[in-house]
Amino acid sequence: MKKGLLACFILLIATEISAQIVDTTGRNGFSLAKAILYTDTREAKVVQQAAQLLREDIYKVTGAKLQIVHSLPKEPCDLIVIGTPENSELIKKGKFNTAAILGKWEAFSLQSSASSFYAGKQTLLIAGNDRRGVTFGVFELSKQLGVSPWYWWADVPVVSRPSLSIKPDARQTEAPAVQYRGIFINDEAPALSNWSRMQFGGFNHKFYEKVFELMLRLKANYLWPAMWGSAFYDDDSLNAKTADDYAIVIGTSHHEPLMRAHDEWRRYGKGDWDYNTNAAALKEFWKQGMQRAKNEKIVTLGMRGDGDKPMSRETATALLEQIVTDQRQLISDVTGKEPEATPQLWALYKEVQDYYDKGMRVPDDVTLLLCDDNWGNVRRLPTLDMVKRKGGYGLYYHFDYVGGPRNYKWINTNNLARVWEQLHLTKIHGVDKIWIVNVGDIKPMELPVSFFLDYAWQPGNIKADGVKKYVEQWAAAQFGNTLSADIGDVLWRYSQLSSRRKPELLSPETYSLTNYGEWDRVIVEWDALTKDAQQLQNLLPDSARDAYFQLVLHPVLAFGNLHHLYYAVANNRFAARQKLNTTNAWAKKAEEHYKKDSLITQLYHQLRNGKWAHMMSQTHIGYTGWQQPERNTMPALTYLTDNEAVFYPQDSASQLRTALDLVPAKTTKGSYERNGYVSIPADGYTNKVDEKIWITIPGIGLTGAGVMRTPAMEGDRAPALEYEIYVYDTGRITLQAFFSPTLNLYHTTEGLTYDVSLDKEQTQRISVNADDQDTRTWGKWVAENKIVVESRHHISTPGLHVIYISPQMGLVLQKMVVSFSPLQESYLGPPATSIGDPANKN
Repeated sequence: MKKGLLACFILLIATEISAQIVDTTGRNGFSLAKAILYTDTREAKVVQQAAQLLREDIYKVTGAKLQIVHSLPKEPCDLIVIGTPENSELIKKGKFNTAAILGKWEAFSLQSSASSFYAGKQTLLIAGNDRRGVTFGVFELSKQLGVSPWYWWADVPVVSRPSLSIKPDARQTEAPAVQYRGIFINDEAPALSNWSRMQFGGFNHKFYEKVFELMLRLKANYLWPAMWGSAFYDDDSLNAKTADDYAIVIGTSHHEPLMRAHDEWRRYGKGDWDYNTNAAALKEFWKQGMQRAKNEKIVTLGMRGDGDKPMSRETATALLEQIVTDQRQLISDVTGKEPEATPQLWALYKEVQDYYDKGMRVPDDVTLLLCDDNWGNVRRLPTLDMVKRKGGYGLYYHFDYVGGPRNYKWINTNNLARVWEQLHLTKIHGVDKIWIVNVGDIKPMELPVSFFLDYAWQPGNIKADGVKKYVEQWAAAQFGNTLSADIGDVLWRYSQLSSRRKPELLSPETYSLTNYGEWDRVIVEWDALTKDAQQLQNLLPDSARDAYFQLVLHPVLAFGNLHHLYYAVANNRFAARQKLNTTNAWAKKAEEHYKKDSLITQLYHQLRNGKWAHMMSQTHIGYTGWQQPERNTMPALTYLTDNEAVFYPQDSASQLRTALDLVPAKTTKGSYERNGYVSIPADGYTNKVDEKIWITIPGIGLTGAGVMRTPAMEGDRAPALEYEIYVYDTGRITLQAFFSPTLNLYHTTEGLTYDVSLDKEQTQRISVNADDQDTRTWGKWVAENKIVVESRHHISTPGLHVIYISPQMGLVLQKMVVSFSPLQESYLGPPATSIGDPANKN
């Protein structure tokens, strides 16, 4: 194919993927309200169920109750034909072009055309290569009709649009980039477990029907079920059947081999969970798990210690390899087929990755499930030149976690820009067989779950600078277009502010009261966000306010209030040390915000007559270690008597000395020295050298954008980013580089590194994360959402200087700080001193 024709072909495919079938004006094509739905009786149950749900969706939107038929109607009509080319008689008879989806995993095509069956009528074809492909096509139409996947799970209203129509001669064809895309319901007590008992009587098939429908609407196909004291196959015999009816692939978590839930060993296991001493009992236990799981599945291999703990220090690689060999033989014995006929994975979770690094291997058809560090930072990736495996690579990711350095499971605190960067890095390294994410209680992770699954479906649709646009589009899908940009902006700002430090880690000491006005600046940001979120609620119709409270307002109110609580405690303790007469007033404010926390939770639990009771009952105040306290606890306060309190007037702010007078007129780029430091945002470069090499990621840093390298350039190093700075001091300087927490992805001795120099001096190569195995060091990185690395340089003359920095691929630079003397202690670092920034005018 010629290069020009190839470009046109690629453009055509991209256009098809982004096309929309529904005409919201109702001016073109045929009316949905007057059509008839057709499915063949030979289609899978999930296809029939999808047709029924589409019928309900169309009714919600148009008010029309469409008829579903299984044979060609005698009377001429506009038809919606739903099915697979393999099973649908009408698809075979009609003049439909399904070549684009044939043989492609879960591909679907939506095509509108003149009817092949009736003169003057129209047909909409929803065809899929397989049963899930059809279903995803059906729910793509529902989404375009305005039915959110979260219509039940977040009470998103469906807006009436009786005049909707299908565009004439429109086509939309899609297929997933990642084969298995799923969620892991985990850490589900006390919130989801109590809620599910209230709503459904537990984690039974009625509960999972709701989960499976949500997953299909989000184009997900893979589930690790709830497992804290639960057992998917054992708790309800209809769970597995329901999964098969909804075409959901079932797996078990990283420490639950051969389709057996961990809690089943407590129920039925005999002897110790120890393969050295109890292999026969374990093999029988696993065999029964395989015999029972007749549905579509991915089988977890390997073994960890009892209760998701590491195995003993003496565990040998040879023993683990033998365990995998024996497990595969069990799979073959039960299925009567070669082991590779059954999809399998081996999760390199925690210490299991160490076994892999020491040389342990599994057969090539087994998917290697790579993992993050439980805090959203991928631990290991195959190098770009690594030979591909038959079983491929997968990713196990976290939006929620129970473990060190501290649990985080109360509300969503995931920075979507950071999620994009880690998923982007994962995908370009060829990890695309399985993506599964720990979503905790499902709620309140609605936005990050949507993002994760949408990105897994079509990564190319969301670029680094398009994450905020995605959030705005997601807001439009829930609340309409009128306020989508404003609501998206609130969600976007919340995503960054909330990810600075988890609520379970927040304390009065997190931010500085005295240095750089840090606590005050943080409170101003949260107050502005809260004000905007509340004002937008007042502009929404009543029908949308419950959904808005769940998806937008509650997390802003709840986490903003928590910041106010700790801010008040910090001021109370500071005032008490100084014997200030404001001590007791700050204590009273803290008590008010502690009480307000409970009231905000109560508002959530009272929504929809208590539909979501228990969902926000997770403890989040009063942590002293990694594990949660039994209940929220008020931080200790100090009260002074009238005789103890005195008043100290505040000193007036001193005039800041700056290097602005050294900056030439009309210079708008670069950063300048202020009171002995220069604070440089990552996107404040004055020369990016090559636009193809460096990507700016808005919102990924603690205080702004970050910059990362792409794999566009071959070789180890890329041309450096350049940052101009203006200083009035001279002498030895410290250059602090702030990076997003990143692990030693390629398992090298020096870890990921960056090159840095000042002016024409010799370049220094500095390691960022070679010591990522040190638990205490790693815990500080993830708790603070930053790695700060220092280098030393010398400035001999005042005025203009240039910093050259080139981080290795896998590193995200957030900011840099140049200092001539020790900096004041702070969490976020000094505020930016960028030239041209109105906030920096003196």
